[in-house]
Amino acid sequence: MTLPPPELLLAAADNGQSLPPRPADGAESADIDQAFAIQAAIGALRRSRGDHPVGYKIGFTNRLIWPLYGVKQPIWGPVWQTTLHDMADARADISLSRLAEPRLEPEIVIGLTDSPPPQADASTPDALAALLACIGWVAPGFEVVHSIWPNWRFNAAQAIAAQSLHAGLWVGPRIERSALGSDPVAALSGLRLTLSCQGKPIAQGRGADVLDGPVQALGHLVAGLAARGERIAAGSVITTGTLTDAQPLSAGQHWRTAIDGVPLSGLSLSVNA
Repeated sequence: MTLPPPELLLAAADNGQSLPPRPADGAESADIDQAFAIQAAIGALRRSRGDHPVGYKIGFTNRLIWPLYGVKQPIWGPVWQTTLHDMADARADISLSRLAEPRLEPEIVIGLTDSPPPQADASTPDALAALLACIGWVAPGFEVVHSIWPNWRFNAAQAIAAQSLHAGLWVGPRIERSALGSDPVAALSGLRLTLSCQGKPIAQGRGADVLDGPVQALGHLVAGLAARGERIAAGSVITTGTLTDAQPLSAGQHWRTAIDGVPLSGLSLSVNA
């Protein structure tokens, strides 16, 4: 597979433009390697214009939606200073300007106080303990994603090269890890979320839908980066994947979430043109 150059991919994302459709079948490991190389090149371009990474988004952690997008594995990509937004009062207004086919994803966001060691992949009790020791806070969030590939048709390599579809991350009120009780992993896996638009429930999800839980999803990222000789920096913000299918956004919508099972606030989001 030949992917577009990083300059073209970045310009398309910056301007909310769609690229010509490309075949989206049969991504091989070499395609994934090429895609991450392009993602890194886009990162260099963003840093050269004054942006800097503040964490990661993990995408396609919800196995229930893999058939909808034709992917078979999670992906990840940077969250940037310019794409991270605070919802300290649990509400925000967003603009759809310069976004290509934008969609909304309700997620759980994790804040790291320390850099997780490479072995903290959540695969064993010791690995989970090492991972939890690095988590300082947890919050509800909305990730806005968009696709420069028309009609959301792509394979994993194309999604990775397109900055893993990330457009923006809105982070709600934070709680300390200790507020989740004696077993934060189980608490986050067991949470239930309802997503509503214009006052009507649209979709529901559980924490366990994202690779068995948000902490486990974080462990997947740790392992994936370690396999590439990389490590998450202390202080990073990690959003762990959508708890429901991504919902198309249009001007005039008003979205809300309600979360049960953990002391996380519901969020409110209004959409402008």
